[in-house]
Amino acid sequence: MSDALDRVQAAVAAREAAGLRRVLRPRAASDGVLDLASNDYLGLCHDPRVTAAAADAARRWGGGATGSRLVTGTTELHCDLEDELAAFCRAPAALVFSSGYLANVGVLTALGGPDVAIVSDAGNHASLIDGCRLSGSPTTVVGHRDVAAVDAALAARDTAYALVVTDAVFSVDGDLAPLAELHAVARSHGALLVVDEAHALGVIGPHGRGGVEAVGLADEPDVVRTLVLSKSLGAQGGAVLAVPEVIDLLVNTARPFIFDTGLAPAAAGAARAALGVLAAEPERVAAVRTNAAALAGVLRDLAVETIEPDAAVVPGFLGDPRRAFAAATGCLERGVRVGCFRPPSVPPGRSCLRLTARADLRSADLDRAAGVLAATLADVGVTG
Repeated sequence: MSDALDRVQAAVAAREAAGLRRVLRPRAASDGVLDLASNDYLGLCHDPRVTAAAADAARRWGGGATGSRLVTGTTELHCDLEDELAAFCRAPAALVFSSGYLANVGVLTALGGPDVAIVSDAGNHASLIDGCRLSGSPTTVVGHRDVAAVDAALAARDTAYALVVTDAVFSVDGDLAPLAELHAVARSHGALLVVDEAHALGVIGPHGRGGVEAVGLADEPDVVRTLVLSKSLGAQGGAVLAVPEVIDLLVNTARPFIFDTGLAPAAAGAARAALGVLAAEPERVAAVRTNAAALAGVLRDLAVETIEPDAAVVPGFLGDPRRAFAAATGCLERGVRVGCFRPPSVPPGRSCLRLTARADLRSADLDRAAGVLAATLADVGVTG
């Protein structure tokens, strides 16, 4: 056996011993399990209007985009989606990528470089972290939501240009970035603010237009937004919202855009339909936040550390990765699916259950979740 394969097997064994090994767990199309783990925040993934639009797009345009966006992968459907995303989010322009991960990597590698300092929040998503690494930019990671640290890092930089990078809603802790304050600091240093709205679109603001729009920054030319179509819109894909000059740069230099096959027509069609539902039914936005608050109340009643949620994400911190995994497994066995986040997704000692609210949860669903969580946490040694 090769030394390289020995190393692989040792790495797998080490993760198993630490309680950090992950495995794929296929789910059935309909299994009767209450879903508190997915990112389908508005309950639109199975909405008949969304699935019908996906099927219609596939029949009309085919199963795939057939090429990269600069060859054959841009259809009229993609352009319509970009126009509608920009209009809904009150952005100057939009550009659709095949995933939110690639949108983040594309933005940071196109806007970054050796002469561009990046200041990045310690709680940012892995796609932002990887984008920073691939950009070639000197990167400073600052404390979570620490505006003063951002200001100090920008003042200390020795590059001509700078980016401030943050999630709008952080994907594990579920809290909001101080976007207005970050923008003021970034502008005072001539930096661009890059905001990942993945967990904010459809959830933040009275109409779900996201964190940037909610604090009045949608028209600011020095703000670049990324978002996903795979969470509140129940489809797949990502997008960048920015001034036309930034969009033009991405089209010409962002490798994840240039060299990747365009978003599948079915996903584009589904996202357009979901965006239409969101625009027509803004009550879904308030419903998801109300349900998130109820889930947080359940955890608090069980003496589990949590937050007062700003969006749909509700963490329940259990600390030990084995305990978190056992709790998630026990919940599933009792018919409720919850997320389980362990290092490296979270820092050591912060393993947690990650509950996600949906707009279509009923009071009976919340009662069911409360009962399952109480029984399961008692089994793993967490009692209220």
